[in-house]
Amino acid sequence: MPISLSSIVTALPSEDSWGPPTTTDALVDGVPYAPYSKGDKLGRMADWTTEGKDRDGRGGRQQYNRNYRDQQVYGAGTSSLFAVQVAEDESSFSVVDNTRTSTKTRGFGRGGGTIFRGRGRGGRDQRGGRGTFQNSRVGGRGGQQAYLYDQRGGARGGRGGRRFGWKDYDKPQRNRDSSVNIKPDWTMLEEIDFARLLKLNLETSAGEDIDSYGFLYYYDRGYDKPPVKNTERKLNVVDRAAYNVTTSSDPIIQELAEKDEATIFATDNILSMLMCAPRSVYSWDLVITKQGSKLYLDKRDGSSLDMVSVNENAADAPLEASEGNKDSINFPGALALEATFINHNFANQTVMESETSKLEMQHENPFYNPSEETEPLASKAYKYRRFDLSLEKDEDPLHLIVRTEIDAVVKNNISGEDQLLTLKALNEFDHKAQGSGGALDWRTKLTSQRGAVVATEMKNNSCKLARWATQAILAGADVMKLGFVSRASPKIPDRHVILGVVGYDPRKFAEQMNLNLANGWGIVRTIVDMCRNMKDGKYVLVKDPNKALLRLYEVPVGTFEEEDGEEIEGTEAGGDEE
Repeated sequence: MPISLSSIVTALPSEDSWGPPTTTDALVDGVPYAPYSKGDKLGRMADWTTEGKDRDGRGGRQQYNRNYRDQQVYGAGTSSLFAVQVAEDESSFSVVDNTRTSTKTRGFGRGGGTIFRGRGRGGRDQRGGRGTFQNSRVGGRGGQQAYLYDQRGGARGGRGGRRFGWKDYDKPQRNRDSSVNIKPDWTMLEEIDFARLLKLNLETSAGEDIDSYGFLYYYDRGYDKPPVKNTERKLNVVDRAAYNVTTSSDPIIQELAEKDEATIFATDNILSMLMCAPRSVYSWDLVITKQGSKLYLDKRDGSSLDMVSVNENAADAPLEASEGNKDSINFPGALALEATFINHNFANQTVMESETSKLEMQHENPFYNPSEETEPLASKAYKYRRFDLSLEKDEDPLHLIVRTEIDAVVKNNISGEDQLLTLKALNEFDHKAQGSGGALDWRTKLTSQRGAVVATEMKNNSCKLARWATQAILAGADVMKLGFVSRASPKIPDRHVILGVVGYDPRKFAEQMNLNLANGWGIVRTIVDMCRNMKDGKYVLVKDPNKALLRLYEVPVGTFEEEDGEEIEGTEAGGDEE
C-alpha cells in the first residue's frame, strides 16, 4: 500500500524534528503553513515565474501540462492566501521570463515585425498611453501598430496610446524656442488649447469700406504665361518703399479711434495670424493693449509676424542647427528671411510701373514722407474696413476696424472692370533637401502636374497659405496671385527665378484648404471677450513653441518700450566709445 506525503508529515514529531508546530499561539491569522494537495509536485525550492493559477482559476495537477512542465506548481491552489495587496495591479508583468522561445521570428505585414504575445487590451495597466515611452518595433497593419515598454521594465504591446508611423522611429524631438522671452514678472491669465479654438464659430458680414489710401499699378499679364523653354525669368531686386506699421502707430487708426468708429483695431497681418492660429506650428506673439473700451491688437518690433515661414506644417520641417541640420542656408530662420525677400521683390517686379496708368485711391499713402525717403513708393493700397462682431445678447454693437492691403489691379477680360489683386510668392529651396516635405521638382512638374504641386504646398504651408487667403478676403480682393519662385541653384540662396504665376479666387481657394472664416471670427471674438473683462493695461498672447495652445499673459505697461530704449542707449554708447 503506497504511503502518502500527508501521512508522513503528520507522523513526524513536532518538537525534536521538522514539521508543523503543535500550537498556533505565535501564528498570524491561524494559518500554520501553505496547504498542499496530493497532486503537488516538488520541483524547485523557489520559482517566482508562475502566476499561481491558470486561465480558469484552477491549480494543482490540472495546471500541469507540457507547456508548463518546467514550472513549479507546489501549493498553487492556495497561494492567494499569502498574496500581498499592493496599490497597483502588477499581474501585467513578471520579474523573470522562463518561457521557451524559438530562434525564428515570425513576421507580418510588409515591413515584418516580431509578434509579441498579449496584444489585447487586458487589464488597466496593459493599455498604452501617457505612461509609456520608447518605440520598440513597428509592424502590424500598414506599419501603424507600435509596441511600447512600460516604465517599470515589462515589455507589453498595448493598443492604446499614440500610433507611430514607420518613419517616426528616428524622428528628432523638436524643442523650439518661444518667439518672445517670458519674464518672471509676467502673470499668466489664460491657457487655451487649439482643440477648444476649433469648436468656435461666429458668422459675420462681408465688411464695409471706410477709407482707402495709396495707389496701385496694373499687373503684368505676361507672368501668367509659362516661361519659354530653356529660358527663365530672373527675380530682380526692386528697391521700393513698403510699410508694415503696427496698429497703434497707424495715424489713420488713431483718428478712427478718436471718432469712436469701432471698439477693436488691428491690421490684416495680425488678424489673419489670430484667425488661423490652430494651423500654426512655430511660436508667435501678439501684444494686446486695453485703453478704456478700446482694444488694439499690435505686434512687436522685429516680430516673427513680419517674416514668411517656409514648410512650417511639413512632416519633416526644416531643422535648426541645434537639431542636427548642417546646411546653414536651409535653417528655418534663413529660409524665412529668404522667403520674405522673395515676396517683397515679386510683388514689385510683376507690376507695370507707369505714372499715367495707375489706380489712385481716395488719399495718398499715409506713411510716406517724400522729404525723408530716397526710394520710390511701391504699388500698395491700404483699405480700412469695418466688421461687425456683435451677438444678439450684446447691448452695444461690437465693431472691428482692420487695415487691409492690396498689391495691384488688373482689367477683367470680359467686363473690362478693374479687379483688385494680392501678390504672394511660394519659394522652392531644394526639393531633395531635408525639410522639403516631399515637394515635387517645380521645374519639371509645375506645368504638367500643377495640381499636385499646389496640393503639396497646401500641406506643407497650410498656415501661410491660409493667412494669405484670409488677408485677401478681408481686403475684398477679387484675385489672389501665387507665384512659384525657385533658386537658380539649390546651393545659392540669393539668386532666384520665377517659374510661373497662378491666379485663384481667394474664397474658392479657402474652400479647397478647408478654411472656415467663421471659426476664425469665433477665435477673435473669444480673445476679445477675455481682454474686455480685464483691467486696462498691456497683455501678450503667445503661441507655445512646442504645444498646440495659446497663453495670455499680463505684462507691465512699458515692457517692450523699455527694451527698445535700452537698445537705442546701447547703440549710442557704442558709437561714443568708438
